[in-house]
Amino acid sequence: MIGLQHYLLISALLFVLSIAGIILNRRNLILMLMCIELMLLAVNFNFIAFSRYLGDETGQVFVFFILTVAAAEAAIGLAILVVLFRNRRSINVQELNEMKG
Repeated sequence: MIGLQHYLLISALLFVLSIAGIILNRRNLILMLMCIELMLLAVNFNFIAFSRYLGDETGQVFVFFILTVAAAEAAIGLAILVVLFRNRRSINVQELNEMKG
């Protein structure tokens, strides 16, 4: 039978994978946003696991709020990326550190 420990282990693996993706990838901004979304997914997985384990729906309500914020963050982040690409013709993170003008 799958217990709470199994869900927490999967969530921890997702979280560590997202942290590693952010640390190892310092060039592609889209991949960094995907890693942040994966991090939020790991947190949501914890909320669902504990909500199910404790028999309380509060964690599931928090997941809906987090998903709403994550969707807004993704939309705004992609809009910013489109504007940056139009201005600089690149979304390389290392080139964004240079101030011009």
